[in-house]
Amino acid sequence: MARQSDAFPFKTTLSLSLLIDFWRRVGSDDDSPRSAVARDIEERLGAAPDLARPITDPSVLAAHRDLLDLMMVAVFPPALWQETIMAVTPPFEMRPFYTTPSFDRLQLFERGCPELPDQVGFGGEALSTARAMRAYYWILSEFYEVDLPVDHPLVFGLTDPETGLEQYFKVDINTHFATVERHGALPELSQEQIERLLAEPLNLARWAEALPPRLFEFHGFIVLTATEVTEQTALSALKADLLQQDAMSSPEKVDRLQRRLRALLRQPDLELGLICLQRDDIAGITGARTVGRSLLLGETGAPACPYKADSFYAHAYERRTPLVVGDLSECSVCTGFEQHLRQQGFRTLLLAPLRFEDRLIGLLELASPRPNAVSSLAAMKLDEAVALFATGMKRMIDEQEDRVQAVIKEHYTAIHPAVEWRFQEVAQRFLAEQALDRMAQIEPIVFHEVYPLYGLTDIRNSSTHRSEAIQADLQEQLSLALDVIVEAAIARHLPVLDEVSYRISRYADRIRPGASSEDETNVLDFLQHDVEPLFERLATFGERVRKRIETYQEALDPELKLLFRQRKDFIESVTLINDTISAYLNVQEEHAQAMFPHYFEKFKTDGVDYNIYVGASLVEDDSFDVLYLQNLRLWQLMTMCGVEWELRQLKPRLKMPLDGTHLILVQSAPLSIRFRMEEKQFDVDGAYNIRYEIVKKRIDKAVVQGSGERLTQPGKIAIVYSQAREALEYRRYLEYLQAAGYITDEIETFELESMQGAHGLKALRVSVAEEAPESSFEVEPARVQDALREVSAT
Repeated sequence: MARQSDAFPFKTTLSLSLLIDFWRRVGSDDDSPRSAVARDIEERLGAAPDLARPITDPSVLAAHRDLLDLMMVAVFPPALWQETIMAVTPPFEMRPFYTTPSFDRLQLFERGCPELPDQVGFGGEALSTARAMRAYYWILSEFYEVDLPVDHPLVFGLTDPETGLEQYFKVDINTHFATVERHGALPELSQEQIERLLAEPLNLARWAEALPPRLFEFHGFIVLTATEVTEQTALSALKADLLQQDAMSSPEKVDRLQRRLRALLRQPDLELGLICLQRDDIAGITGARTVGRSLLLGETGAPACPYKADSFYAHAYERRTPLVVGDLSECSVCTGFEQHLRQQGFRTLLLAPLRFEDRLIGLLELASPRPNAVSSLAAMKLDEAVALFATGMKRMIDEQEDRVQAVIKEHYTAIHPAVEWRFQEVAQRFLAEQALDRMAQIEPIVFHEVYPLYGLTDIRNSSTHRSEAIQADLQEQLSLALDVIVEAAIARHLPVLDEVSYRISRYADRIRPGASSEDETNVLDFLQHDVEPLFERLATFGERVRKRIETYQEALDPELKLLFRQRKDFIESVTLINDTISAYLNVQEEHAQAMFPHYFEKFKTDGVDYNIYVGASLVEDDSFDVLYLQNLRLWQLMTMCGVEWELRQLKPRLKMPLDGTHLILVQSAPLSIRFRMEEKQFDVDGAYNIRYEIVKKRIDKAVVQGSGERLTQPGKIAIVYSQAREALEYRRYLEYLQAAGYITDEIETFELESMQGAHGLKALRVSVAEEAPESSFEVEPARVQDALREVSAT
């Protein structure tokens, strides 16, 4: 089966030689229990020499099917033959020649649509590109000792013909029985050439020029193993949908979200509805509005219901977790709302409150014509999705408020005071033109030749701390559960309790740093469905057992029904840090605006980052001088010191010890910013300026060249730049701050490792002084102006 297609540039040859070598090695080991099988295979191969040669005719395999079955025992686990979804294909081909029954039934390659990681719905050409790139990576690894990740799995999406539900299967590729051979001299590639190739992974022409495909041939076969990942993929796709603009703005888009939820919950007849609430009491349901589609609300609003306060919708208002009604036809509550749903044929109902910053802003409705279609356990899968629905709902509410304010601001809203004059100017011009011409259009808001300043205070290793908090909570909850079972076993020896103890210990051993959300769900499912239901019976075993059960139950969060101590401490600590930094920046920003008007915006995640733009086009009278830019740069450094001192004072109050790192990006060349109507915010304008945004997204992970050390370190300020004159300017500022007592004497200088889209960067790094100077630290205009004069004098 030698083959070379136009799309896949390399020649591939089906061969069983590596599998035959495996059995010969087994046969040579007299102590191996499989040696008798191996010797039998070797003896039978003597009568089937075609199997030992490259196989170009599929009939060869059919003629020796019994022997092939025996040889493939090394590849396919016999005990799992019926259940495992596996296939064997020639290298890089999607033409299986040996498959399990489950693979045949699934028809993955015939019915499925392949998808690249993080990219849904690409066609065959992209798949061919991915196969070619995997082959090139293999060559680099084999012949050039370049360590590359070539094990990214493929994901295939298909539709279940019986239920119509979307299904996704991850296909892992095992190349143990395949090899790449070279024909001719190996091309010489320098490290620089290899790096250039890796920087353009999809430029197949460049790769083919550097590594001509005619020089390489792939022999053997590869093993494909498919695993269903519908739940994870559906949740990931749902997140991606909800993060898009106008994710819930139309029935068609709600239909898309509905398909994702059906796949996630494995329910083909679920119906989704969304309600936006103006008030957080049930009386306000009459003023609520549909978002895309609602199961309760119609064109005229909510149906008549004199007892709405007794409805399940009213109960959902008071909750923080989803409310699940197994069967509407058998529940004791039946107000006008429930009757309206029953008339539509619904039996199961799930209502999830959508809260944003602790305020109820909407309801998510899920219903099915079948009773008990959604359980409380299944509702747990919606936790992340509900939070994203709430975020999407809040975004939609904000957009609606924007439209309400359009009478005053026309198409603009959330305007920073420093640039409001420009929006008013454009709006007035638009209104004047509109009076003469109904086709008048709003002109774009663009500010040219502005200088950017970017600063970031990040929480050090926040992802690690979050993971460790999850791990600690799960371990503690498992330990408390184990205490209950052990105490019960002491009181009354039952072998089944030993088995439960063993399973608890196994789960505890699996919880390690970096545990996934799936691991967390598995542990909680086990505790809530296999362990906690035993407590009612175990409580009858004596007072000591009852006390252990009470200790376990008291440790759980009353609303979440799980242990939430470390995670709560982490969340509260992050929130306190963010709020402290944000409040401090707000105060200092007022001082900076007094020095010179500029545009300022900040964002809170695990830390706070902010953008500043300053320039002549941003001020109404164009009265800009480079002195004001220097002024802001020095102010930014002084403010960063102030943030660090605020965090040091805050640290004793944190429930979890977290450190902050500080980063400033220097850009001496001016750029343009444009007001984006869709996002209601400014963004850099033009392809050339995009590099600045790319660098901003990368530098918090920057590494010092040759050392592996992260640039950002607690208690230090890192200043990233690319031009020597930028370093010279900032050294002057730093020398002044040393003299003033803000930073220590040492100024470190580094070159940074190259990152994707960010090359040739350098950095200065300084340590913030242990304490603020003797005078209380306040970045006041007069102090910065005096400091700037001293710097200029030097």
